[in-house]
Amino acid sequence: MGNTNSHEINKNSSKKSLEPQKPNSEHLTPAQKLAQSETKGMTRSASGADIQESRYGHFVPIEKLAKYLAKKTDEQFGVSNGIVGDVFARYVFPNQPELGQRLFTFLHHSSKAKTKHLGVLAFRQQVERFISLLDDSVILENYVRMFGEIDKPEMIRPDHLRALLTTCYRLSMSHYAGGTSSDLLFVGTINAVINSIYLPGKDALSSGYISKYLEQHCPRLIIPPLHKFCVHMMTTAYHSIESNTQISAEGVNLDISTPVLNKGNPFSGESSANSKPSLLPVSEAWILSGTLPKLYTRPHAIPKSASTGNAASSSGSNLASVSFMSKLLSTVPSHWTLLYDSQVDGLGANRFLHHVLGYKGPTLTLLKGDNNLLVCVASPCEWRECYMYQGGDDCCIIQLLPKYVFIEHGPKLLYLNTSTRGYPKGLRAGKDPRKPIVSIDEGFEKFDFKGIANTLYSIEVWGCGDQKARETQTEIKKWQVKEAEKQRTVKMSAADWLDNPDRYLLELGGRPQYNNTSK
Repeated sequence: MGNTNSHEINKNSSKKSLEPQKPNSEHLTPAQKLAQSETKGMTRSASGADIQESRYGHFVPIEKLAKYLAKKTDEQFGVSNGIVGDVFARYVFPNQPELGQRLFTFLHHSSKAKTKHLGVLAFRQQVERFISLLDDSVILENYVRMFGEIDKPEMIRPDHLRALLTTCYRLSMSHYAGGTSSDLLFVGTINAVINSIYLPGKDALSSGYISKYLEQHCPRLIIPPLHKFCVHMMTTAYHSIESNTQISAEGVNLDISTPVLNKGNPFSGESSANSKPSLLPVSEAWILSGTLPKLYTRPHAIPKSASTGNAASSSGSNLASVSFMSKLLSTVPSHWTLLYDSQVDGLGANRFLHHVLGYKGPTLTLLKGDNNLLVCVASPCEWRECYMYQGGDDCCIIQLLPKYVFIEHGPKLLYLNTSTRGYPKGLRAGKDPRKPIVSIDEGFEKFDFKGIANTLYSIEVWGCGDQKARETQTEIKKWQVKEAEKQRTVKMSAADWLDNPDRYLLELGGRPQYNNTSK
């Protein structure tokens, strides 16, 4: 008996060893985990529906959207119980048709449908899965794949990434009157990102590599604005289809992170004082806002009047949608104020100190060097003259041009000293005091970046604080001017004048008397 039991045990163990081993879920990427969960215990119809899925839910906005889109598809293309990409892009994304087509293609490919259209049930399933994702890394990689070769994720070419970044920029600028047509410098901004990712000789990269790079160097450039926009449009588009009105994305407050520059014309790329090109056009502000910590964008709550007015003009179901979006989009950007422009105020250490010191708020210092080099030094607190390194955890050093690279981030990166003897003088930034990444000499003439000497052509300092920080700095400057005027007028008695050195100098010059009135 004992031998029989041992034989059966060995037989069962040999069967287990012959069975194919399933990969451990702990070693899978988030995208692979999602794909594994989608394909487990289900079969698909020809139109892409998971007909044996047990965890399917009923989301009313998506259910109504699928119903209306299927009706439009049947009227225009004669396809019953299905949805085509043209109808989806036309009625859900009327202002972004290319984005709508790419999103529908991604949903169609995810459902593995064999027909050109997507069944109503499959459409509802894929949209609900798409809007229920919570992992930012999975969402970002989905958008990268959406704008690339979906069947071949390793074939993400530069033009695919350029299309993704251009779509995000146009979406962020859609609330402005001029849109993207007034800022022709955004092409160079996007090319800087592409040149930093694709090295010479690399024509294509994997979607995972590109998503990891974007997550590291500009984490809030794509996920918040683009994903929230897509989710909002898919959950509210049925209102416009039901009422037979065209939905407008410009009326939606989706300006999450792009600051409105406090200049006469933020899209001209020119300074308001001397009509010279500014170092911070709106495209650079857009990409910086997707990289910098939220401290620099100074978000504040949406005005209650706007949300109240929109809610009052909507129906009962629309009221719930407006309330949902008000909670989802709970921040809008503040204004960035130009504190110092060397092209207008003069290039020098004393001019920098005069315009920057006293501003009690975060600042961005832009430095322009040779070969179109543009570097940004972000300070979360006010600048102070000190012989020690300073700055909080949100200090950043970013190269904007000719390549976009997030270099360093952490506390005590900043150094500014123009008066203390025995210590290096000038402006520095970097974790290693012996080899700072940014180094400007005492006279603000030489600019070293990563140990390479450059000519310092211009400096701009932008204040990222609220209006109160700017008003406080203005009051300090007014007080300093008043104190300087008081020092110019010296009240002196006759006894003090007898021992004053100026009296002896005047007598040596041949003027012993000081009263010019004639007797």
